[in-house]
Amino acid sequence: MASGFFALFDDVAVLLDDIAAMSKVAAKKTAGILGDDLAVNAEKATGFHASRELPVIWAITKGSMINKIIILPVAFLLSAYLPWLIAPILLIGAAYLCYEGTEKVLEWVFHRNHIKEVAAERISDAKELVKHERSKIKSAIRTDFILSIEIVVIALGTVLEKSLMIQVIVVSLIALLATVGVYGLVALLVRMDDVGQHLIVRSESVTGMVKPLFKHTGRLLVVSLPKIVWSLGIIGTIAMLLVGGGIYLHHVEFIHHALDFIPWLFADLVTGLIVGGIVVAVMHLVMKIKHAATETRIE
Repeated sequence: MASGFFALFDDVAVLLDDIAAMSKVAAKKTAGILGDDLAVNAEKATGFHASRELPVIWAITKGSMINKIIILPVAFLLSAYLPWLIAPILLIGAAYLCYEGTEKVLEWVFHRNHIKEVAAERISDAKELVKHERSKIKSAIRTDFILSIEIVVIALGTVLEKSLMIQVIVVSLIALLATVGVYGLVALLVRMDDVGQHLIVRSESVTGMVKPLFKHTGRLLVVSLPKIVWSLGIIGTIAMLLVGGGIYLHHVEFIHHALDFIPWLFADLVTGLIVGGIVVAVMHLVMKIKHAATETRIE
């Protein structure tokens, strides 16, 4: 009886060792995409009034958790029974990322003087403001869904030869890290200015060497936030193009061979812009056809 009990403990210890080892491998392989996920979602979660930032991030976080709950069982089933479907799903998701990234690049090129404003500063109607927030939250959750698929598939690829239990635990841990870790950091980033303001106010009530430290640190945080948000916007857009382009480059053989003479990072970016440009052109054509059809009905 005692020997059986200790044997059970030994099995559990081996299982935990396997989970820890495979989780470390999966985390390393998904580190790049997690960094892209952070940049993209930080950019998506900004541009709101200070009082609405955390509620919006919480809404996106809940949406992200629902995404993972949907994606994880589907990924395990596809991996077991329909592995050939994974690549087409990835390509469809990649096309959406390329489309979003290319649209932002086109906006920068053709609207250089356009200054990004906080929605609450340019929308006075409360209903319109709520509608804008919901639209941005939905967009962020859609983008998170695509990035989550990529993260889950990469993590799953590291444990395919392991037992189903290890696959479920390791991939679920990575998915949880992708949600809690990423959106936790996003929440910290968007509240930087509040921390800075608190330190500035606090500096008025302290003395000695702490006073200038609090004051200068607070000012640095307040001044840095807009620059960080601006930087994350650029990094997030490039990340969408790199992730989307990278999926096409590694899954479509003729694209891979056509661009194998240039560095892989630049090749990913070029592929992302080409795919995004094609999708943008198709979407604009569809919109024109719909608009023409609507006008014909009115006449």
